[in-house]
Amino acid sequence: MFRSIRLLTYWASALLAVFLCFVQVSSFVQADGEGDQVYVIPVESTVERGMTAFLERTTSEAIENGADHIIFEIDTPGGRVDAAGAIGELLQDLDVPNTAYITSQAYSAGSYIALNADQIYMKQQATIGASGVINSDGTAADKKAQSAWISSMVAAAESNDRDPLYARAMADSSVDLPEYGAPEGEFLTLGPNQAEEVGYAEGIVQDRVELLSELGLSEAKVVENNPTPAENFARFLTDPVVIPILLSVASIGLVVELYSPGFGIPGTMGAISLVLFFYGHIVAGLAGYEAIILLILGIGLIIAEFFVSSGILGIAGVVAIVTSLMLSSADMGQMAMSIGIALIVTIAVSIILFKTIGLERGFFKRVILSDATSTEKGYVSSVTRLELIGLHGETITPLRPAGTAVFDNERLDVVSEGSFIGANQPVVIVKTEGSRIVVRAQNKLEEE
Repeated sequence: MFRSIRLLTYWASALLAVFLCFVQVSSFVQADGEGDQVYVIPVESTVERGMTAFLERTTSEAIENGADHIIFEIDTPGGRVDAAGAIGELLQDLDVPNTAYITSQAYSAGSYIALNADQIYMKQQATIGASGVINSDGTAADKKAQSAWISSMVAAAESNDRDPLYARAMADSSVDLPEYGAPEGEFLTLGPNQAEEVGYAEGIVQDRVELLSELGLSEAKVVENNPTPAENFARFLTDPVVIPILLSVASIGLVVELYSPGFGIPGTMGAISLVLFFYGHIVAGLAGYEAIILLILGIGLIIAEFFVSSGILGIAGVVAIVTSLMLSSADMGQMAMSIGIALIVTIAVSIILFKTIGLERGFFKRVILSDATSTEKGYVSSVTRLELIGLHGETITPLRPAGTAVFDNERLDVVSEGSFIGANQPVVIVKTEGSRIVVRAQNKLEEE
Protein backbone atom coordinates (compact mmCIF):
# COMPACT_ATOMS: atom_id res chain seq x y z
CA MET A 1 0.00 0.00 0.00
CA PHE A 2 2.64 2.53 1.10
CA ARG A 3 4.95 1.46 -1.72
CA SER A 4 2.16 2.17 -4.23
CA ILE A 5 1.63 5.61 -2.70
CA ARG A 6 5.36 6.36 -2.94
CA LEU A 7 5.48 5.27 -6.57
CA LEU A 8 2.38 7.33 -7.36
CA THR A 9 3.94 10.37 -5.69
CA TYR A 10 7.17 9.89 -7.62
CA TRP A 11 5.52 9.54 -11.02
CA ALA A 12 3.16 12.45 -10.39
CA SER A 13 6.08 14.65 -9.41
CA ALA A 14 8.14 13.51 -12.38
CA LEU A 15 5.29 14.18 -14.80
CA LEU A 16 4.80 17.64 -13.28
CA ALA A 17 8.50 18.39 -13.72
CA VAL A 18 8.44 17.23 -17.34
CA PHE A 19 5.30 19.29 -17.95
CA LEU A 20 7.01 22.39 -16.57
CA CYS A 21 9.91 21.84 -18.96
CA PHE A 22 7.62 22.37 -21.92
CA VAL A 23 5.36 25.12 -20.58
CA GLN A 24 5.82 28.24 -22.64
CA VAL A 25 2.68 30.34 -22.27
CA SER A 26 2.35 33.30 -24.58
CA SER A 27 2.30 36.61 -22.72
CA PHE A 28 1.27 39.18 -25.28
CA VAL A 29 -1.18 41.78 -24.04
CA GLN A 30 -2.33 43.76 -27.04
CA ALA A 31 -4.12 47.08 -26.85
CA ASP A 32 -6.67 48.40 -29.32
CA GLY A 33 -5.47 50.69 -32.06
CA GLU A 34 -4.32 50.82 -35.64
CA GLY A 35 -1.26 52.05 -37.49
CA ASP A 36 2.22 51.76 -36.04
CA GLN A 37 3.03 48.93 -33.64
CA VAL A 38 5.01 49.62 -30.47
CA TYR A 39 6.28 46.66 -28.47
CA VAL A 40 6.92 47.25 -24.77
CA ILE A 41 9.42 44.87 -23.17
CA PRO A 42 10.21 45.06 -19.42
CA VAL A 43 13.81 44.90 -18.16
CA GLU A 44 13.20 44.32 -14.47
CA SER A 45 14.83 42.73 -11.44
CA THR A 46 18.34 41.29 -11.55
CA VAL A 47 20.15 41.15 -14.87
CA GLU A 48 21.14 37.53 -15.50
CA ARG A 49 21.21 35.02 -18.32
CA GLY A 50 17.52 34.28 -17.92
CA MET A 51 16.81 37.91 -18.83
CA THR A 52 19.06 37.55 -21.86
CA ALA A 53 17.02 34.61 -23.13
CA PHE A 54 13.79 36.51 -22.48
CA LEU A 55 14.95 39.59 -24.42
CA GLU A 56 16.20 37.45 -27.29
CA ARG A 57 12.78 35.83 -27.58
CA THR A 58 10.72 39.00 -27.24
CA THR A 59 12.79 41.14 -29.62
CA SER A 60 12.70 38.36 -32.23
CA GLU A 61 8.92 38.12 -31.93
CA ALA A 62 8.59 41.89 -32.15
CA ILE A 63 10.65 41.98 -35.36
CA GLU A 64 8.75 39.03 -36.85
CA ASN A 65 5.42 40.74 -36.10
CA GLY A 66 6.50 43.96 -37.80
CA ALA A 67 7.19 46.20 -34.82
CA ASP A 68 7.82 49.84 -35.70
CA HIS A 69 9.33 50.71 -32.34
CA ILE A 70 10.49 48.83 -29.23
CA ILE A 71 10.41 50.35 -25.75
CA PHE A 72 12.51 48.75 -23.02
CA GLU A 73 11.04 49.71 -19.64
CA ILE A 74 14.01 49.51 -17.27
CA ASP A 75 13.88 49.08 -13.51
CA THR A 76 16.85 47.04 -12.32
CA PRO A 77 19.58 47.26 -9.65
CA GLY A 78 22.02 45.59 -12.07
CA GLY A 79 23.40 42.10 -12.24
CA ARG A 80 25.83 39.97 -14.19
CA VAL A 81 28.33 41.65 -16.48
CA ASP A 82 28.28 38.83 -19.04
CA ALA A 83 24.48 38.96 -19.27
CA ALA A 84 24.57 42.74 -19.65
CA GLY A 85 27.16 42.38 -22.41
CA ALA A 86 24.95 39.95 -24.32
CA ILE A 87 21.91 42.24 -23.93
CA GLY A 88 23.93 45.29 -25.02
CA GLU A 89 25.05 43.45 -28.15
CA LEU A 90 21.43 42.47 -28.79
CA LEU A 91 20.31 46.12 -28.65
CA GLN A 92 23.18 47.27 -30.85
CA ASP A 93 22.14 44.79 -33.54
CA LEU A 94 18.47 45.85 -33.55
CA ASP A 95 17.33 47.39 -36.82
CA VAL A 96 14.07 48.53 -35.22
CA PRO A 97 14.14 51.99 -33.53
CA ASN A 98 14.21 51.49 -29.78
CA THR A 99 14.01 53.49 -26.57
CA ALA A 100 15.12 52.82 -23.01
CA TYR A 101 12.48 54.10 -20.61
CA ILE A 102 13.88 54.18 -17.06
CA THR A 103 10.92 54.01 -14.69
CA SER A 104 12.83 53.80 -11.43
CA GLN A 105 16.50 52.74 -11.47
CA ALA A 106 19.07 51.69 -14.02
CA TYR A 107 22.14 50.85 -11.97
CA SER A 108 25.28 48.94 -12.92
CA ALA A 109 24.34 46.50 -15.72
CA GLY A 110 21.03 48.36 -16.09
CA SER A 111 22.82 51.61 -17.00
CA TYR A 112 24.90 49.75 -19.59
CA ILE A 113 21.73 48.35 -21.18
CA ALA A 114 20.13 51.80 -21.27
CA LEU A 115 23.22 53.34 -22.91
CA ASN A 116 22.98 50.82 -25.74
CA ALA A 117 19.45 51.94 -26.67
CA ASP A 118 18.90 54.51 -29.43
CA GLN A 119 17.48 57.01 -26.95
CA ILE A 120 16.74 57.29 -23.23
CA TYR A 121 13.74 58.76 -21.42
CA MET A 122 13.35 58.86 -17.64
CA LYS A 123 10.61 59.31 -15.09
CA GLN A 124 10.99 62.24 -12.73
CA GLN A 125 12.14 60.03 -9.82
CA ALA A 126 14.37 57.72 -11.91
CA THR A 127 18.17 57.45 -11.67
CA ILE A 128 20.95 55.99 -13.79
CA GLY A 129 24.56 55.13 -12.93
CA ALA A 130 26.40 53.57 -9.94
CA SER A 131 27.97 51.09 -12.31
CA GLY A 132 31.08 49.86 -10.52
CA VAL A 133 31.70 46.18 -11.17
CA ILE A 134 31.88 43.94 -8.10
CA ASN A 135 32.23 40.22 -7.47
CA SER A 136 29.43 37.95 -6.26
CA ASP A 137 30.76 38.22 -2.68
CA GLY A 138 30.45 42.04 -2.71
CA THR A 139 34.17 42.79 -3.08
CA ALA A 140 35.61 44.92 -5.87
CA ALA A 141 36.53 43.05 -9.03
CA ASP A 142 40.16 42.81 -10.10
CA LYS A 143 41.70 45.57 -12.19
CA LYS A 144 41.43 43.59 -15.40
CA ALA A 145 37.67 43.09 -15.01
CA GLN A 146 37.18 46.73 -13.98
CA SER A 147 39.14 48.00 -16.98
CA ALA A 148 37.11 45.84 -19.38
CA TRP A 149 33.83 47.02 -17.85
CA ILE A 150 34.82 50.70 -17.98
CA SER A 151 35.74 50.30 -21.65
CA SER A 152 32.35 48.68 -22.31
CA MET A 153 30.51 51.55 -20.63
CA VAL A 154 32.47 54.14 -22.62
CA ALA A 155 31.87 52.26 -25.89
CA ALA A 156 28.13 52.05 -25.17
CA ALA A 157 27.95 55.83 -24.64
CA GLU A 158 29.99 56.59 -27.75
CA SER A 159 27.87 54.27 -29.90
CA ASN A 160 24.95 56.68 -29.50
CA ASP A 161 26.98 59.92 -29.58
CA ARG A 162 26.92 60.52 -25.82
CA ASP A 163 29.79 62.10 -23.91
CA PRO A 164 31.83 59.12 -22.63
CA LEU A 165 33.09 61.05 -19.60
CA TYR A 166 29.91 60.43 -17.64
CA ALA A 167 29.75 56.74 -18.57
CA ARG A 168 33.33 56.39 -17.35
CA ALA A 169 32.47 58.21 -14.09
CA MET A 170 29.60 55.77 -13.53
CA ALA A 171 32.03 52.83 -13.59
CA ASP A 172 35.30 54.45 -12.47
CA SER A 173 35.36 56.05 -9.02
CA SER A 174 38.66 57.80 -9.76
CA VAL A 175 36.89 60.29 -12.07
CA ASP A 176 36.22 63.53 -10.17
CA LEU A 177 32.82 65.12 -10.87
CA PRO A 178 31.84 66.90 -7.64
CA GLU A 179 29.37 69.16 -9.45
CA TYR A 180 27.22 66.06 -10.11
CA GLY A 181 27.59 64.62 -6.61
CA ALA A 182 30.40 62.26 -7.57
CA PRO A 183 33.74 63.45 -6.17
CA GLU A 184 36.77 61.21 -6.57
CA GLY A 185 36.11 57.91 -4.81
CA GLU A 186 32.37 57.86 -5.65
CA PHE A 187 30.55 56.40 -8.63
CA LEU A 188 28.41 58.81 -10.63
CA THR A 189 24.62 58.54 -10.42
CA LEU A 190 22.47 60.92 -12.46
CA GLY A 191 18.94 62.03 -11.80
CA PRO A 192 16.64 62.84 -14.76
CA ASN A 193 17.47 66.57 -14.89
CA GLN A 194 21.21 65.91 -14.71
CA ALA A 195 20.93 63.14 -17.31
CA GLU A 196 19.04 65.46 -19.67
CA GLU A 197 21.61 68.20 -19.07
CA VAL A 198 24.59 66.02 -20.08
CA GLY A 199 22.75 64.33 -22.96
CA TYR A 200 22.12 61.01 -21.23
CA ALA A 201 18.36 61.42 -21.50
CA GLU A 202 16.26 62.84 -24.34
CA GLY A 203 13.51 63.85 -21.98
CA ILE A 204 11.57 63.41 -18.75
CA VAL A 205 8.09 61.83 -18.88
CA GLN A 206 5.65 60.75 -16.20
CA ASP A 207 4.11 57.70 -17.86
CA ARG A 208 4.02 55.60 -20.98
CA VAL A 209 1.30 57.74 -22.57
CA GLU A 210 3.49 60.82 -22.35
CA LEU A 211 6.45 58.83 -23.66
CA LEU A 212 4.48 57.70 -26.71
CA SER A 213 3.49 61.29 -27.31
CA GLU A 214 7.15 62.39 -27.15
CA LEU A 215 8.03 59.67 -29.64
CA GLY A 216 5.22 60.70 -31.97
CA LEU A 217 3.49 57.37 -31.49
CA SER A 218 0.35 58.43 -29.62
CA GLU A 219 -1.87 56.57 -32.10
CA ALA A 220 0.28 53.46 -32.24
CA LYS A 221 -0.94 50.01 -31.30
CA VAL A 222 0.84 49.00 -28.08
CA VAL A 223 1.80 45.38 -27.49
CA GLU A 224 3.11 44.43 -24.03
CA ASN A 225 5.37 41.43 -23.93
CA ASN A 226 5.94 40.12 -20.42
CA PRO A 227 7.92 37.08 -19.29
CA THR A 228 6.02 33.82 -19.46
CA PRO A 229 5.47 31.87 -16.23
CA ALA A 230 8.10 29.43 -17.46
CA GLU A 231 10.64 32.23 -18.01
CA ASN A 232 9.96 33.78 -14.61
CA PHE A 233 10.37 30.37 -13.02
CA ALA A 234 13.58 29.75 -14.96
CA ARG A 235 15.02 33.10 -13.86
CA PHE A 236 14.29 32.14 -10.26
CA LEU A 237 15.90 28.72 -10.69
CA THR A 238 19.08 30.18 -12.18
CA ASP A 239 19.57 32.64 -9.34
CA PRO A 240 23.05 32.14 -7.78
CA VAL A 241 21.43 31.66 -4.36
CA VAL A 242 18.95 29.02 -5.57
CA ILE A 243 21.45 26.89 -7.53
CA PRO A 244 23.39 25.49 -4.51
CA ILE A 245 20.07 24.81 -2.75
CA LEU A 246 18.82 22.73 -5.68
CA LEU A 247 22.08 20.81 -5.93
CA SER A 248 22.13 20.20 -2.16
CA VAL A 249 18.56 18.89 -2.14
CA ALA A 250 19.32 16.65 -5.14
CA SER A 251 22.41 15.09 -3.54
CA ILE A 252 20.87 14.82 -0.07
CA GLY A 253 17.78 13.16 -1.56
CA LEU A 254 20.01 10.52 -3.16
CA VAL A 255 21.92 9.89 0.07
CA VAL A 256 18.80 9.65 2.24
CA GLU A 257 17.20 7.35 -0.33
CA LEU A 258 20.11 4.93 0.05
CA TYR A 259 19.09 4.56 3.70
CA SER A 260 15.39 4.02 2.83
CA PRO A 261 13.87 0.90 1.28
CA GLY A 262 12.11 1.52 -2.04
CA PHE A 263 11.94 4.86 -3.86
CA GLY A 264 10.15 7.39 -1.67
CA ILE A 265 9.91 11.07 -0.86
CA PRO A 266 13.69 11.78 -0.51
CA GLY A 267 14.45 10.28 -3.91
CA THR A 268 11.50 12.09 -5.46
CA MET A 269 12.66 15.43 -4.05
CA GLY A 270 16.20 14.79 -5.27
CA ALA A 271 15.03 13.87 -8.77
CA ILE A 272 12.75 16.92 -9.00
CA SER A 273 15.53 19.24 -7.80
CA LEU A 274 17.83 17.92 -10.51
CA VAL A 275 15.12 18.29 -13.16
CA LEU A 276 14.37 21.84 -12.00
CA PHE A 277 18.05 22.76 -12.15
CA PHE A 278 18.37 21.70 -15.78
CA TYR A 279 14.93 23.03 -16.68
CA GLY A 280 15.85 26.51 -15.50
CA HIS A 281 19.19 26.44 -17.30
CA ILE A 282 17.69 25.13 -20.53
CA VAL A 283 14.97 27.80 -20.61
CA ALA A 284 17.59 30.44 -19.77
CA GLY A 285 19.65 29.24 -22.72
CA LEU A 286 22.55 28.08 -20.55
CA ALA A 287 22.29 24.31 -20.91
CA GLY A 288 22.14 22.33 -24.13
CA TYR A 289 21.41 18.74 -24.98
CA GLU A 290 25.06 17.79 -24.47
CA ALA A 291 24.69 18.60 -20.75
CA ILE A 292 21.58 16.41 -20.50
CA ILE A 293 23.32 13.55 -22.31
CA LEU A 294 26.30 13.78 -19.94
CA LEU A 295 23.96 13.81 -16.93
CA ILE A 296 22.11 10.68 -18.08
CA LEU A 297 25.41 8.97 -18.91
CA GLY A 298 26.81 9.85 -15.48
CA ILE A 299 23.78 8.50 -13.64
CA GLY A 300 23.93 5.31 -15.71
CA LEU A 301 27.61 4.78 -14.89
CA ILE A 302 27.00 5.26 -11.16
CA ILE A 303 24.14 2.74 -11.23
CA ALA A 304 26.37 0.29 -13.12
CA GLU A 305 29.04 0.72 -10.44
CA PHE A 306 26.70 -0.84 -7.86
CA PHE A 307 26.66 -4.05 -9.88
CA VAL A 308 30.21 -4.13 -11.25
CA SER A 309 32.11 -2.60 -8.29
CA SER A 310 35.14 -1.63 -10.36
CA GLY A 311 35.57 1.89 -9.02
CA ILE A 312 36.29 3.23 -12.50
CA LEU A 313 32.63 3.41 -13.54
CA GLY A 314 31.68 5.33 -10.40
CA ILE A 315 34.48 7.87 -10.85
CA ALA A 316 33.59 8.30 -14.54
CA GLY A 317 29.95 8.80 -13.59
CA VAL A 318 30.76 11.51 -11.06
CA VAL A 319 33.03 13.26 -13.58
CA ALA A 320 30.27 13.16 -16.22
CA ILE A 321 27.69 14.67 -13.85
CA VAL A 322 30.04 17.42 -12.65
CA THR A 323 30.93 18.21 -16.27
CA SER A 324 27.25 18.45 -17.20
CA LEU A 325 26.71 20.92 -14.34
CA MET A 326 29.71 23.00 -15.38
CA LEU A 327 28.54 23.08 -19.01
CA SER A 328 25.17 24.41 -17.81
CA SER A 329 26.72 27.42 -16.10
CA ALA A 330 27.59 30.85 -17.41
CA ASP A 331 30.12 31.24 -14.58
CA MET A 332 32.43 28.28 -13.91
CA GLY A 333 33.60 29.77 -10.62
CA GLN A 334 30.05 30.28 -9.35
CA MET A 335 29.08 26.74 -10.35
CA ALA A 336 32.19 25.28 -8.72
CA MET A 337 31.28 27.09 -5.50
CA SER A 338 27.68 25.79 -5.70
CA ILE A 339 28.91 22.22 -6.20
CA GLY A 340 31.31 22.65 -3.28
CA ILE A 341 28.49 23.85 -1.01
CA ALA A 342 26.29 20.93 -2.04
CA LEU A 343 29.18 18.50 -1.41
CA ILE A 344 29.86 19.85 2.09
CA VAL A 345 26.17 19.74 3.04
CA THR A 346 25.81 16.20 1.68
CA ILE A 347 28.88 14.95 3.54
CA ALA A 348 27.53 16.45 6.78
CA VAL A 349 24.14 14.75 6.26
CA SER A 350 25.84 11.45 5.41
CA ILE A 351 27.87 11.54 8.63
CA ILE A 352 24.75 12.26 10.67
CA LEU A 353 22.84 9.41 9.01
CA PHE A 354 25.75 7.01 9.48
CA LYS A 355 26.00 7.83 13.19
CA THR A 356 22.25 7.65 13.84
CA ILE A 357 21.14 4.88 11.45
CA GLY A 358 24.31 3.05 10.44
CA LEU A 359 24.54 0.97 7.27
CA GLU A 360 21.82 -1.53 8.07
CA ARG A 361 18.89 -0.02 6.15
CA GLY A 362 17.83 0.61 2.60
CA PHE A 363 20.23 0.00 -0.26
CA PHE A 364 23.24 -0.52 2.02
CA LYS A 365 21.53 -3.50 3.64
CA ARG A 366 21.67 -5.28 0.28
CA VAL A 367 25.29 -4.58 -0.58
CA ILE A 368 27.01 -4.73 2.82
CA LEU A 369 27.51 -8.06 4.64
CA SER A 370 25.99 -7.66 8.09
CA ASP A 371 26.21 -11.30 9.30
CA ALA A 372 28.87 -12.09 11.90
CA THR A 373 30.12 -15.33 13.44
CA SER A 374 29.37 -15.59 17.15
CA THR A 375 29.39 -18.13 19.95
CA GLU A 376 25.58 -17.96 20.10
CA LYS A 377 25.44 -19.17 16.48
CA GLY A 378 27.80 -22.09 17.21
CA TYR A 379 31.04 -20.47 16.03
CA VAL A 380 33.99 -20.86 18.40
CA SER A 381 37.12 -18.84 17.89
CA SER A 382 40.57 -20.35 18.37
CA VAL A 383 41.67 -20.23 22.02
CA THR A 384 45.26 -20.44 23.19
CA ARG A 385 45.37 -23.28 25.77
CA LEU A 386 48.19 -22.20 28.03
CA GLU A 387 47.28 -24.89 30.58
CA LEU A 388 48.65 -27.55 28.22
CA ILE A 389 52.23 -26.30 28.54
CA GLY A 390 54.35 -28.85 30.44
CA LEU A 391 52.03 -31.85 29.88
CA HIS A 392 53.74 -35.12 28.98
CA GLY A 393 52.33 -37.45 26.41
CA GLU A 394 53.12 -39.85 23.60
CA THR A 395 53.06 -39.50 19.84
CA ILE A 396 50.53 -41.61 17.96
CA THR A 397 51.87 -40.83 14.53
CA PRO A 398 55.31 -39.70 13.37
CA LEU A 399 55.79 -35.95 13.51
CA ARG A 400 57.17 -34.63 10.18
CA PRO A 401 56.91 -32.12 11.87
CA ALA A 402 53.08 -32.29 12.25
CA GLY A 403 51.21 -35.24 13.59
CA THR A 404 49.06 -36.50 16.45
CA ALA A 405 49.81 -37.15 20.10
CA VAL A 406 47.82 -38.03 23.18
CA PHE A 407 47.97 -36.19 26.53
CA ASP A 408 45.92 -37.30 29.51
CA ASN A 409 43.69 -39.31 27.18
CA GLU A 410 43.09 -36.21 24.95
CA ARG A 411 44.08 -36.61 21.33
CA LEU A 412 45.70 -33.42 19.98
CA ASP A 413 47.17 -32.26 16.68
CA VAL A 414 50.70 -31.14 17.38
CA VAL A 415 53.91 -30.06 15.63
CA SER A 416 57.50 -30.61 16.60
CA GLU A 417 60.01 -27.80 16.83
CA GLY A 418 61.23 -28.87 13.41
CA SER A 419 62.93 -32.19 14.01
CA PHE A 420 61.50 -35.60 13.17
CA ILE A 421 59.92 -37.54 16.04
CA GLY A 422 58.81 -41.12 15.52
CA ALA A 423 55.59 -42.75 16.62
CA ASN A 424 55.10 -43.95 20.23
CA GLN A 425 57.76 -41.54 21.46
CA PRO A 426 57.41 -39.58 24.72
CA VAL A 427 56.94 -35.82 24.17
CA VAL A 428 56.20 -32.74 26.21
CA ILE A 429 54.25 -29.61 25.23
CA VAL A 430 56.56 -26.57 25.30
CA LYS A 431 54.42 -23.88 23.58
CA THR A 432 50.82 -23.12 22.53
CA GLU A 433 49.80 -20.43 20.02
CA GLY A 434 46.10 -20.56 19.28
CA SER A 435 45.44 -23.93 17.64
CA ARG A 436 49.18 -24.57 17.21
CA ILE A 437 50.65 -26.88 19.87
CA VAL A 438 54.45 -27.32 19.84
CA VAL A 439 56.05 -30.41 21.38
CA ARG A 440 59.61 -31.57 22.05
CA ALA A 441 60.94 -35.11 22.37
CA GLN A 442 61.20 -36.21 26.02
CA ASN A 443 64.66 -37.70 25.64
CA LYS A 444 65.91 -34.49 24.06
CA LEU A 445 64.51 -32.50 26.92
CA GLU A 446 66.32 -34.76 29.40
CA GLU A 447 69.58 -34.37 27.55
CA GLU A 448 69.30 -30.61 27.85
